[in-house]
Amino acid sequence: MKLNLKNPIVFFDLETTGTNINSDRIVEICYLKVFPNGNESAKTLRINPEMHIPAEASAVHGIHDEDVAGCPTFKEVARSIAAEIEGCDLAGFNSNRFDIPVLAEEFLRAGVDIDLARHKFVDVQVIFHKMEQRTLSAAYKFYCGKNLDDAHTAEGDTRATYEVLMAQLDRYPELQNDIAFLSAFSSFNKNVDFAGRVILDDNGVEVFNFGKYKGMPVAEVLRRDPGYYGWIQSSDFTLNTKAVLTRIRLREMTER
Repeated sequence: MKLNLKNPIVFFDLETTGTNINSDRIVEICYLKVFPNGNESAKTLRINPEMHIPAEASAVHGIHDEDVAGCPTFKEVARSIAAEIEGCDLAGFNSNRFDIPVLAEEFLRAGVDIDLARHKFVDVQVIFHKMEQRTLSAAYKFYCGKNLDDAHTAEGDTRATYEVLMAQLDRYPELQNDIAFLSAFSSFNKNVDFAGRVILDDNGVEVFNFGKYKGMPVAEVLRRDPGYYGWIQSSDFTLNTKAVLTRIRLREMTER
């Protein structure tokens, strides 16, 4: 199976200091860039997260503080990573819920102006869960007939994700070999922010997806309860979520 690509697609995986998309940081990133002609290029970077890597995280990916002490910070490599993914679609395993939001936060902290929303996202885990309901190691065994011996290394997980997607296309004729289709199919919600705190409802209206105003239009809530905006801005929400709310608030103020 060869992916039918209009743009290059970058399969990527992050190893991090933890699972909090608001505050945890990248310690390793691997990306596999697949071009429309089938050519591939791959790169793995260790990143100094500028914070302690907890033992629980190291137990998963095997990366400790001393392993990244002399590595560049994300800010130092952010522009080169942004250049690598410019004009590309993005794919990963659980990437819509974790890797994409974390990457967006790192770019914002680094002051790199990249609009990830312009890219199409393919989440191979969502396709897998809609079809079979399992983990990456099980998916690799199920679809590719091989054991994922280097699970929880960014390089191993990235390559396995690419192979699983191609095998999924071979197995399921209802899946179209088209990145726009796969991006739509592998999305649970129409997220406005990467963390899914704001989504589009069936009418294309931005609504909150959490808390006491869940399901209510963002613009209406900000008009009725302006203090809610201030609470979000001062609370533990992602920078991307805060920026999205600011954009909606400014748009509504301009249109009044």
